[in-house]
Amino acid sequence: MTIAADDRRLNNMPRTEQTAVERRDRMFGWLIASPSLGLLFLVILFPVFWALYTSVHDYTLIAPNFDTFNGIDNYTKALGDPEFRHTLWLTAFFVAAVVLLEFALGFLVALMLNSVERFKAIYYAILLCPLLMNPVIVGLIWRMFLHPSLGIVNYLLSLVGIDPVNWLGSTKVALWTIVMVDIWHQVSFMIVLLLAGLSALPREPYEAARVDGASALRSFWHITLPLMLPVIAVTLLIRLIFAVKTYDLVYIMTRGGPGVATDLVSYFIYRTAFVGLNIGEASAMSAILLAVIMGLTVWLHRYMRSLT
Repeated sequence: MTIAADDRRLNNMPRTEQTAVERRDRMFGWLIASPSLGLLFLVILFPVFWALYTSVHDYTLIAPNFDTFNGIDNYTKALGDPEFRHTLWLTAFFVAAVVLLEFALGFLVALMLNSVERFKAIYYAILLCPLLMNPVIVGLIWRMFLHPSLGIVNYLLSLVGIDPVNWLGSTKVALWTIVMVDIWHQVSFMIVLLLAGLSALPREPYEAARVDGASALRSFWHITLPLMLPVIAVTLLIRLIFAVKTYDLVYIMTRGGPGVATDLVSYFIYRTAFVGLNIGEASAMSAILLAVIMGLTVWLHRYMRSLT
C-alpha cells in the first residue's frame, strides 16, 4: 500500500519535480551499490585490465617493469607457437569429451531420478558428495587409486584377469584418464541442474500426451526436450566455461605429462608465466583464451535461443 501511494503521489507531481525525484533516487541507488561495484572492480575487472595491459608489454619476472611496449608481439608469438596451438586443440578435445559425456550421463540419471519418489533425498546426498570435494583432493585421491602397482583400480582389474594399466603414464590413456576423473567429479553438477529443470516442468502436457496414447519416447522427444532447452543451454554454457579452465586435475595428477599428452591450455599458460617467467606472453595467451571462451559463449547462447 505504501509503494502504491508513493507511485500515485509521484504521478501527481509536476514533471520537473518528478525528474528531480527520479534523479535523486538514481543517485541514492548508485550510492548504495557503489561499495559492491568497487569490490567487483577490484576482484574481477582490475585483474583483467592488468592482464590486458601486461599482454602488450615485454614484462617478465626477470625484468618486472612496463618499460618496453611491444604491441601485439606477444599475441603473434603465442599464435605462432606450435605448443600453444597444440594445447588449444587438446583443450578443445577435452572440453568436448567431458561436456558431452557429462551431459549424456547427467541427463540419463536426472530422468531416472525424476521418476523416483522414495529416498530421493538420500540419492541427492550421494550424488553431491563428489561435487562438494575440492579438485585438489579429487586429484590426489585418484592419483593414488590409479597408481600402476599400488592402486586399487589395477588391483580390481587383476581380479578379473586384466593386466595393469599405466593410467597416468601412457600417452594413449592419460588424457582419457583425466576425462574420466573430471566426469566423476563434475557430473553431479549436470544432474542437479537438469533434475531441477525436470522437476519444474508442467504436468499438463504429459497428461494430454498420455490421453492421446503417446509413448514415453515420443513424450520425451516432443515435450521434455523442447521444454528443457533453456535449462540445457544454461547448464552446457556453465560447464563449458569451467571445463576450458581446467587446471587443478592436470597439475595434481600429471603436470601436463607424459610429454605433452595432458598439457591443457590453462596449465600451459601457468608454465609460460611461472616456469618460463614470461608474464607478458602468458597474459596474451590468457587474453586469447578469454576471447575464445566469450566467442563460444555467444555462439552457444545464440544457437540455443534459435532452437527455442
